[in-house]
Amino acid sequence: MNLQEIVTAEFEKRFGTTPAHIACAPGRVNLLGEHVDYNDGFVLPAAINLATWIAFTASGTDTSTLYAFDLQDETVFNRQSILSKTDIDGKPLSEWARYPAGMAWALQEKGLAVKGMKAVFSSDVPRGASLSSSASVEMTFGTAWKQLGGWSIDPMQLALIGQRAENRYVGMNCGIMDQFASACGKKDRLMLLDCRSLEYRTLPLPPDVSIVIADTTVRRTLVSSAYNKRRESCEEAVRLLKQKIPSLNSLRDISVNDFETFADILPEETAMRARHVVNEIERTSKAIPLLESGDIVAFGKLMNECHASLRDLYGVSGPELDLMARLAQPIKGCYGARQTGGGFAGCTVNLVKKDMTEEFSKTLASQYEKETNLHPAVYICEASEGARVLI
Repeated sequence: MNLQEIVTAEFEKRFGTTPAHIACAPGRVNLLGEHVDYNDGFVLPAAINLATWIAFTASGTDTSTLYAFDLQDETVFNRQSILSKTDIDGKPLSEWARYPAGMAWALQEKGLAVKGMKAVFSSDVPRGASLSSSASVEMTFGTAWKQLGGWSIDPMQLALIGQRAENRYVGMNCGIMDQFASACGKKDRLMLLDCRSLEYRTLPLPPDVSIVIADTTVRRTLVSSAYNKRRESCEEAVRLLKQKIPSLNSLRDISVNDFETFADILPEETAMRARHVVNEIERTSKAIPLLESGDIVAFGKLMNECHASLRDLYGVSGPELDLMARLAQPIKGCYGARQTGGGFAGCTVNLVKKDMTEEFSKTLASQYEKETNLHPAVYICEASEGARVLI
C-alpha cells in the first residue's frame, strides 16, 4: 500500500469512519545556498517526492486526536493545553507532537480558527536526515487546518507560520527555507528564494538530470544546539563588521572582497563561519545563469565547492557525509555531490545524468557500505509539488 492508502485504512480502523480529507506536504532537498537562509541569502531547494500524508476529519470540538502511524503513538490536545505544551491530561507533549501542536499554536496566534480534528499521519521523509521531515509535518498539518477552517492564506504565509512554530514553540532557530520549499514547491522545478524579500521564482532542472539523495543512515544528537551556535556566530560577525560598514544588516550585505578586507577584526572561528556564508551567497548567485543556460557541469562544480566550504569553514559536516560526497564525486555520471541540510549527519544530494542514475546509485551504495559496514538508503527523487489537499 502507498501512504495515502495506509493513512486511510488506519483512520477507518481507529475512528470507524472514512476520513473527510487527505492532504500531503513534501520534504525538501537544497541544492545550493546552505546555511544562508537565516543570513538573508539566496537558496535553491526543491520539494521532493517523499512526503507526509494525513487523513483527517473535523472532530466537532476544539480537541484534536492525532495518531502518528510510524511511531505507533497518539496524542490528544486542545487549544488551551497547547499553550502549556501539554496534552489534555496535563502531560508534556512528546517530541513529535510538538510539531503539529506548534503549528496549531502559531495559527492561533495569527487569529486563524484551528478546529479540532481526528487524524492519522505517516511519512516516508526520513527523520533526522536533513530532508526537512519536521517542515513536512508542519506544512501537512497547516494545510489540514486550513482546509477545516476554510480560511484563505497563501503558501508563503503558511510557510512563515510554520517557521514561527519551529522557532518559538519547538525551539529550533531555523530559517524560512524548509517550510518554504514544502509549501511552495513546483513539479520539475528548482525554487530560487530571496530570503530577505521572500520573492521567489522557479528555475529549470534539465530533463536528463536526476536528483539522487544518499542517506548515510547516521544520526547525531544535540544538532539543534550546534545549529543555533552557528547562527549566533553569524550574528556576532554582523555586529563586529558593522563597526567598519555601518550600513551592514546581514552577511548578505557584504561582498567577498570587502569581507576579506575586514575579516581580521573577527575572532578566528567567527571569521570562518562568516566566510562560508559570504562565499555561499555568491556561489548561489553564480548558479542562476548556469541553470538558465543548462550548464549542469559548472553548476555541479559549485555544489562540490559548497561541500568543501561546509566541511572546512562552517564545521557542519561529518566523517560519513565527507566519505559519501568524496565517493560520489568521481563516479561516472555525477555532476556534483555535497551534504544537504543542517549537517553533522544525514544525507548528501547528488546531481546525476539520468540514464546513469541506477548504476551511480548501486556503485555509491556498494562503496559506502564497503568503507563503513553501514547500508545506506539511496533515493532517486523528482522535484515535486508543494503542500496540497487531494480529497
